[in-house]
Amino acid sequence: MSPKLAMLASSAPDAQEALAALGRRYAHVPPEEADVIIALGGDGFMLTTLHATQHLDTPVYGMNRGTVGFLMNAWQIDGLIERLDAAEMAVLNPLRMRATRIDGTVSEALAINEVSLLRQGAQAAKLRIIVDGKQRLDELVCDGAMLSTPAGSTAYNYSAHGPILPIGSDVLALTPVAAFRPRRWRGALLPKASTVRFEVVNPERRPVMADADSRSVRNVVRVDISSAREIAHKLLFDPGHGLEERLIREQFV
Repeated sequence: MSPKLAMLASSAPDAQEALAALGRRYAHVPPEEADVIIALGGDGFMLTTLHATQHLDTPVYGMNRGTVGFLMNAWQIDGLIERLDAAEMAVLNPLRMRATRIDGTVSEALAINEVSLLRQGAQAAKLRIIVDGKQRLDELVCDGAMLSTPAGSTAYNYSAHGPILPIGSDVLALTPVAAFRPRRWRGALLPKASTVRFEVVNPERRPVMADADSRSVRNVVRVDISSAREIAHKLLFDPGHGLEERLIREQFV
């Protein structure tokens, strides 16, 4: 029996055209009734889809109708059911961010790729880094810093010269963005079970924002981050083109 499919697409014209074409070819149902969710767009839309459907525990199979498409499979209208039958699954655990603002209000969000802190103005940020309750860095003067999952390690983290992490590793990458002092500090690898706290030094003069997969919180004084291991996002990939293979391949480009 063929799986029941739900189809979601970004607002991009290519994605909308693909949605219409698939809708004419394959029967589809609402996401709440589906066995597999088909996501049409780029990596940003895949992240949006995973966040929006995490309560369903339904695997998501993406096809690239965007730009990079690291989290997506190649677009092809033919043979979709056969591709789904042969697909390999990758399970991702997001990060949980708890950001406290200057006024004392708190915002929480989940991040599949990374949680990042970035300076808001002309002044460099000054951050204190605490891991599992122990202060590890008294003052990092920088444009920002981030904590990345293996799935996100080839995104912003890699652009900031952070390491690429194997998809199955129980490791997180802590990476500075344009570190000024300590000048030679390149970051750290931390166990997945770690709890990381960033404290903003002099936040009124050096304002900082926090971002979790494009969910931004401005004027933060403290950001606590931990792995949400109780949440499992399921992604489907064509055989030989899964996240593990892509992460390895990215290092030999």
